[in-house]
Amino acid sequence: MYISTNQSRRKFLRTTVGSAAAIGVGAALPKCFAEAASGRSNTTERILVVVQMSGGNDGLNTIVPYADDDYRSARPKLAIPTSDVMKCDDDNGFHPSMTGMHELLQDGKFAAVRNVGYEKPNRSHFESMDIWHTCRRKDEPRPDGWLGRFLDQQPLAAGGDVPALHLGREQQPAAIASTSIRVPTVNELAEFQLRGNDKQSLRKLLQNRQPTHSASENELLSFLQSSTTSAIAASQRVTEAASSYQSDVKYPQTELGNKLRVVAQLIDSGMNTRIYYVQHDGFDTHAQQDQTHTILLRQWSDAVSALVRDLEGHDHGKRVCVMTFSEFGRRVSENASEGTDHGAAGPMFLCGGGVKAGIVGKRPNLTDLQDGDLKHEYDFRQVYASVLKDWLGTDPSPVLGKEYASLPLFA
Repeated sequence: MYISTNQSRRKFLRTTVGSAAAIGVGAALPKCFAEAASGRSNTTERILVVVQMSGGNDGLNTIVPYADDDYRSARPKLAIPTSDVMKCDDDNGFHPSMTGMHELLQDGKFAAVRNVGYEKPNRSHFESMDIWHTCRRKDEPRPDGWLGRFLDQQPLAAGGDVPALHLGREQQPAAIASTSIRVPTVNELAEFQLRGNDKQSLRKLLQNRQPTHSASENELLSFLQSSTTSAIAASQRVTEAASSYQSDVKYPQTELGNKLRVVAQLIDSGMNTRIYYVQHDGFDTHAQQDQTHTILLRQWSDAVSALVRDLEGHDHGKRVCVMTFSEFGRRVSENASEGTDHGAAGPMFLCGGGVKAGIVGKRPNLTDLQDGDLKHEYDFRQVYASVLKDWLGTDPSPVLGKEYASLPLFA
């Protein structure tokens, strides 16, 4: 192979391998960025951002049935005072920390689906989250997740960009596990960018390479060069977008706020990634729930609403939907520690310029319970079916394993 910089083959390999290792996208690098050098982006495809509330969010203190006397009877200490609730109508209101979401609702960019769950609910964090991720029970084969199965059905993204991305330090969720596509996990935007002192020389080296069609071309060398060139192209695109990215929207200085700001930058960079996944931990509020839940809801509400406003300001508002879920709700009655224990049905949330705003579902029945928990009105796979069919534009049945009636969640 001829290399125009006159570096020896051995030196080129050493340089390339060393620099490739410095691109912090881990083992997923070659596949993720294969063909990314073409850099062609699609700014019209719809994008789904998933926010996972880990730990079991208390839905009753999120969308508050403030006019229900049974709510206050079940929660003499934890019930949100009526005067504090941000009212949506004569029955329902938001937790007072959710000003961002309340504003989104008023602007037609927020929807909640109440009483979402599944038959024979499991109160184990791990098992219930696994059910939400895979749409399968423990005794069924679960090699992939629902979003992974969606990704398996999609054509390769233009430009070779990663089809999905998990941002955070947590373990990658099973929801995006695929049998054919490797989804990377990254902690921050810098991991998309070249590190080290030799990135300029490497970029120059690869850009100056003369093409060769020699039958004796070393496959490993070709593979490394191709992958590294692609990685550099993607990295350069993201770096340029990040350096020029400007926004009037102030994200909260929280972990979730930082993650979602990165999501906004990546979307605006022109990446063809269709699924972004982030986690917001800490909702297992068994004791002294009031203050903790207030902080968590404020962090979520402020960060998601900032993302929606930011995307709107960059003309992506109508093609990005933010879906939030938790593995279960909390029990109806508060416990002796001024907290709530693991329950069953709870609300899901959708935000963005394409949603049909409002609250879907009946007011939770707090007297007709199942082992002290709310009965579900909607199977969570109905919401997934709606997202897959009406937002991502695919047939939900192969992904979910059977047909589920969708809901009118999108405008």
